[in-house]
Amino acid sequence: MISVSSAQLDLWIASFIYPLARILAVAASAPFLNNAAMPRRVRLMLGLVLTLAVMPILPPMPAVSPASGLGLWILAQQILIGIGMGLSMRIIFTAVEMASTIVAFQMGLGFATFYDPQSTSQTSVIANFMTLLTGLLFLAFNGHLIYFSVIAQSFIAIPISSTPLTASSWQLLAALGGKIFSTGLLLALPVVLILLITNLAMGVLNRAAPQLNLFAIGFPVTLALGFVGLYLMLNYLPVPLERIFNEGFNAMLYFALPPP
Repeated sequence: MISVSSAQLDLWIASFIYPLARILAVAASAPFLNNAAMPRRVRLMLGLVLTLAVMPILPPMPAVSPASGLGLWILAQQILIGIGMGLSMRIIFTAVEMASTIVAFQMGLGFATFYDPQSTSQTSVIANFMTLLTGLLFLAFNGHLIYFSVIAQSFIAIPISSTPLTASSWQLLAALGGKIFSTGLLLALPVVLILLITNLAMGVLNRAAPQLNLFAIGFPVTLALGFVGLYLMLNYLPVPLERIFNEGFNAMLYFALPPP
């Protein structure tokens, strides 16, 4: 006759519930995994499969009942860790979206917006194009597979316990927000520089020939040169995007295990 004690039952439940909470939190906040087009059942099944895959490599679980107050605290902490890891990668993708928004406004296409199902908001056409291109490059770099590897390594970097995260983890996440502005500006800088030179040339032309209607010719010229600059930028875009993706994955791990 097989007998199971309450302590063993609590250990089995904890070994499944705690990693599942962290993985589902990552899936709810990380890019691609939280895509609105992905059904919730698919995300739930993905979380269940990943949980079953990482259970054999999990460090020893704390001897705490999941239904106790301390067990609920551990569960809440796993959710916070998962959300922090997902937001670390979300910030990297937001930097690309900001770069495309800057380019769109400089080209005069800031008013051309439509609904984006991925972000569930109104975004510019250039931002939608850059988001799709970034997503395709992310998949080409096997970013979705690195996601799963980083999630599995996070359980080794920060084991499931009642010990709260250090303040440096949250400071790292806050400091990572500065990447949105610095990286976004650097990515948009080539097109912005081309359009700045174009606007300076239009200003000189307006002073030399005031009879020209620059409002009639300025917009198509700016739009055409903006597309030319965007086309030239696409040839060199994979290299900085790969570096940015690596920074995002490192941020996900460093959030779980802050550097000394």
